Amino acid sequence: MPERKLNPKDIMVPLGYKIDVFAKGLTTPINLTFTEKGEMLVADSGITDGNGKVLKLTEQGFTVIADGFNPPLTGITEYEGNIYVAHRRYVTIIQPDGTKKDIIEGLPSNGDHHNNRVVFGPDGKMYFGQGTATNSGVVGKDNSWVKEHPFFHDYPGGRITLNGEDFQTSSFLDDFPERTTTTGAYVPFGVPTYPGKVVGGIVRASGSILRANPDGSELELIAWGLRNPFRLRFDRYDRLFAANHGIDVRGSRPVANSPDEFQWIQPGVWYGFPDFTGGLPVTMPQFKPEGKPQPTFLLAKHPMQPPHPVATFPAHSAAMGFSFNENPSFGPIGDAFVAEFGANDPITTGGKPLPGVGHRVSRIDMSTGQVHSFALNQSGLPASLTNGGGFERPIDAVFGADNALYIVDFGLFAGEGAVPKTGVIWKVTREI
Repeated sequence: MPERKLNPKDIMVPLGYKIDVFAKGLTTPINLTFTEKGEMLVADSGITDGNGKVLKLTEQGFTVIADGFNPPLTGITEYEGNIYVAHRRYVTIIQPDGTKKDIIEGLPSNGDHHNNRVVFGPDGKMYFGQGTATNSGVVGKDNSWVKEHPFFHDYPGGRITLNGEDFQTSSFLDDFPERTTTTGAYVPFGVPTYPGKVVGGIVRASGSILRANPDGSELELIAWGLRNPFRLRFDRYDRLFAANHGIDVRGSRPVANSPDEFQWIQPGVWYGFPDFTGGLPVTMPQFKPEGKPQPTFLLAKHPMQPPHPVATFPAHSAAMGFSFNENPSFGPIGDAFVAEFGANDPITTGGKPLPGVGHRVSRIDMSTGQVHSFALNQSGLPASLTNGGGFERPIDAVFGADNALYIVDFGLFAGEGAVPKTGVIWKVTREI
């Protein structure tokens, strides 16, 4: 099993800042949060052992306070004494006495992406992102979950009319042995469509932002047309923002050079998936993968012209957790500090090697939308590729009451799996 080498000096931070290891030996930490009492909670995604967990930092180290959550556990939040846990298909609360209660279930998370961390708005309601089932609207060979969920697919948030474009796939299911299968958009694998086919919208839509009361009641759709709004957060002006992942170069409808997005989420807005990326149509030449067809529109008519993102990240950056700075001594007030997980090459990059993006923490100047690298390995690459001791997979960035920035690093991967006990929490402070 690979060991994690750690050396904060391998990470570049701006002059006047210092980065240190705060905690190590964690397993797939995916999210960090602080309770109203100032206690640090960390979520273990559970992908290494099938058991999502919530940990609390005590004088004896991190202690599991609840487990048994469906992997991946994607985030935790404390609100009015309850800990809200987002895990595959469910939102569950851990009550003050330690008992667990499912308050939302049956979310459409059987595919590539899942329901994500809950946040609470100024209206006292919970908000969370729900990812899509597929890469770009069509079920194909890149979706390994089809064998277990053969009828699952993407679901729109509003009534749509399809162009009727279908895709030919050499089948990989026992029910379709040794022959080519035809699959359309927003339908199960092996189901063709036709021009003018109408698909009705649902509340629990793929690629959406959902809202509910704190007890899970009155679930409603706020916005849709996102691919994977992995993390949400309200800013000091009560505006809701999302880090949304771009489309990969894989599957039946690959799209190249699709950026990650930082989107201002507004009610009733359609954000473009599956026909736009970064506010631009996928029919533009820059989105054509090498040796593959130019992507065409899946929808015959678009709900609206989608907005351009507040900021974009290069394709495969994998923008994840973020926080807004409220401390003038740390940096510009209101700027967003974003953890970038990095590419899962060559699976998501169309066979190309790792691009020099991600694996860092960036700062978004919210007055201009410009993205600046804030903390980055000297090599610009994940530490494991250079035998370095810096970042591997940053996945969350959270400010503490001590005005320090805590960066959650998911840890090492070996083969196709994550390596237990290689997760790290880094701490960035301002040297005055």
